[in-house]
Parts: sequence; structure tokens; C-alpha cells
Amino acid sequence: MNKIRAAVIGVGYLGRFHAQKYAQIPDCELLAVVDGREEVRKSVAAEVGSQPCGDYRELLGKVEAVSVVTPTPAHFEIADAFLSAGAHVLVEKPITETPEQAKALINRAAASGRVLQVGHLERFNAAVLAAEPHLRAPRFMECVRLAPYKERGTDVNVVLDLMIHDIDLVQSLAGSDIESIDAIGTPVFSGEIDIANARIRFVNGCVANTTASRVSLKTERKLRIFEDAAYISLDLQQKILTLIRKREGGPQAGQLPVSIEESNLEQGDALKSEIISFLDCIRNNRRPIVSGEDGLRALETAIRITEQVHANLKIRAG
Repeated sequence: MNKIRAAVIGVGYLGRFHAQKYAQIPDCELLAVVDGREEVRKSVAAEVGSQPCGDYRELLGKVEAVSVVTPTPAHFEIADAFLSAGAHVLVEKPITETPEQAKALINRAAASGRVLQVGHLERFNAAVLAAEPHLRAPRFMECVRLAPYKERGTDVNVVLDLMIHDIDLVQSLAGSDIESIDAIGTPVFSGEIDIANARIRFVNGCVANTTASRVSLKTERKLRIFEDAAYISLDLQQKILTLIRKREGGPQAGQLPVSIEESNLEQGDALKSEIISFLDCIRNNRRPIVSGEDGLRALETAIRITEQVHANLKIRAG
């Protein structure tokens, strides 16, 4: 089997991890790592046994697959260039700055017959994968994503930085279009929105309540899903799945009316699984688990939420 020639564009905090995972995959050759900072690219290249490169254009036509892990404003230009050159692209979330750019990438990938995958990592979380076989028809979902304040990532608001993970999850689980959104939020330490809450109502009646904060004292990532006869709790950080179901036929004497099963799952490696899945899609001409269309849908919803938060802030300041 020929190895897939790959490169990582942008090897800062997250890009370095992408490079490490590619270097660990036997049927892949990490040809180069790209970064505008000479010290950074040389350090990561030495770590993973690859070649440092200062300009992604030098690799056009020379690699078959790339991860684009740059700041969001550069996503479109770089992803479009590689798709046009015949490479398959895994682009970190959010897919692009605007829906128009995302649609252009989707069309480019379709026209060139190339894979366009978006890095919504929670789809590969061990707790999410373990819960999927137990899900039937979610009626209400509650997402909480909390993180301490860090300077890194504050160039975008918390909706596009953190909440977009849960936006993608609830939209994929609800399996329905959005009917309405009610959102609030505020800046706290940065010039952008640092904490936000959105209540998303879907056409099929499902409701999702999502909260994201990057000004918390602790880190927490939890998803709770309520169905007609079941409650499914996912600790996305600790990888714990709790299934609470109504007992069929009613409880026996001394029994609770529900059965409770808790599973402590292996931590796994979601990023490596994501990249392996991307490479498998390339080899087998398969649709990615998180497609460009999925990335566009999450971006459009995140923008709607952001616009509503800003509108409510103006009313309050009014």
C-alpha cells in the first residue's frame, strides 16, 4: 500500500498535535510541516522527523493530504489552494470565516472529487461514540462547556471558539432544521464575547440548551440528553457515560423505577482517530464523518448566535 503524502499547515499549539498524529500513522508519510515562524517549524519538524517549510505554496501538487491548522482567517485561502491542486483537506473548525467561503470550498471539493473534512473533534470523543447506539429521539439536550481564561484563542468569540463544538453535536443528534434561537452573552476579560448561552429549538420539537464560558475557574465538558424513557449523561472530558432508563414492565419490590448503568471509558485519542478517519476516506472514497456541509451548518448557527448576542448587548446598552 502506497503511503499517503501529507503535510500540516500551521504548527502552533494544535497544529503540533496534528503533526505528531500523522507521524505515528504507518500508512502515511508526513512530508512537511509549515509555519511562518522559523523557530516553530524547525522545532516541530525535528520532533516528528519531517521537513520544515515556510510557505505552503511550495507544497502545492506535492502532497495528497493536508491539515489546515492556521488561524481561521487563513483557512479559506489555504484550503482552496490545496483542493485546487488536487489534495484532500482536513480544515480545523470553524471551517472558514464566512458561509460564502465555506460554500466555495464545498463546491471546490465536489468539483475536484476531493475529501473536505472539518475538525469538529467531539464527534470522535469516546463518550459520544459509546452513546450513539443508545440514542433514539432526543427531546431535550443540555451542553455545558467551561474553560479558564487564556489569551490563546481570544481572537474569536467564545461561540466560535468553544460553543461551536456543541452546536455541531446537537445539530447532528437532533437531525432536524432549526426553528428558532434565543441567545445571550457578554464580554468579561476580552474584547469579544467570553460567556454565552443559546437555546436552540428544532423543527421536530427537540430543544438544546448550550452554555459556553472561557472565564470559569474549572474545565468542564458535559452533554445531557433526555428522551421519552431515558436520560443519557456524557462527561466528554472524563469519558464517562451514564445511561438511565425506565424499567420495562415497572420496578420489582425494592427496585428503583429506572436502571442505571455507568461506564468509565478508555480515554482514547480523538485527534488521532479523526486523522485516521480522514485518511481512510481518502483511500476508500468515503464521505467524511464531519463533512464540509456539517462545518457550514455549524458555522451558520454560530454566526446566528453571535449576531443575536450582539443585538441583545446593544439593547442593554441602549
